Amino acid sequence: MSIFFIDSCSIDGENAYITGDDVNHIKNVLRMKEKDEVRLSSGNGLIYTAEIKAFLSDRIICKITDCEGEKSELPAKILLFQGLPKKDKMELIIQKAVELGVSKIVPVLMKRTIVKLEDRKKEQKKLERWRTISLTAAKQSGRAIIPEISDFVNFNEAVKMAESLEYNLIPYENEKGMDRARELIKEVNGKKSIGIFIGPEGGIADEELELAIKTGVKPISLGNRILRTETAGLALVSVIAFEIDE
Repeated sequence: MSIFFIDSCSIDGENAYITGDDVNHIKNVLRMKEKDEVRLSSGNGLIYTAEIKAFLSDRIICKITDCEGEKSELPAKILLFQGLPKKDKMELIIQKAVELGVSKIVPVLMKRTIVKLEDRKKEQKKLERWRTISLTAAKQSGRAIIPEISDFVNFNEAVKMAESLEYNLIPYENEKGMDRARELIKEVNGKKSIGIFIGPEGGIADEELELAIKTGVKPISLGNRILRTETAGLALVSVIAFEIDE
């Protein structure tokens, strides 16, 4: 069952109010009726089960019948620092990363990034589009939060952001040894915040890798095959999620 996100101010005691585009979606697309059950989240990590009480022109009134904990969320926050890819690859990355449990996605402009951002309006339109994709994917996958899509940052800014995290990894095709990779994956257990750095199509520049390692980011092999930028991050997130999920 999909989750519908509401503002925290839309919860009043045992009542919750659905507004915006979801009203039309529930009423005319899903064709739900009074007494049908819905799942709601105000983005605070809690998921509410509620029963539809009434349909008004601009909102749906629901009665909360149960409140769950953070069952759909991983025990650690995962931040994906994604080197900006070309065309619409970022849309796929965001959709699948949200489904897998990522908490935040940071689009990073790196030395070998092919895409050049020169128009502020286009930049903001991209971010708005990506945030809508995050919201839709969060609804579909039953997330208790809407993963954040940050503004664009450069690599130095991304590394500085990662300094506040407990553990950081950076896949690198020249890093050898799956035994070492398995050790690194085991080390994520018990960590509350994990960063993953992924290069763009051209890969990570040597000076970027050196800076990351110097600040404590650990290089990791993803095997003997070279993965595309839209595959590498999702592969590593999947392995980490499998390792830490409760």
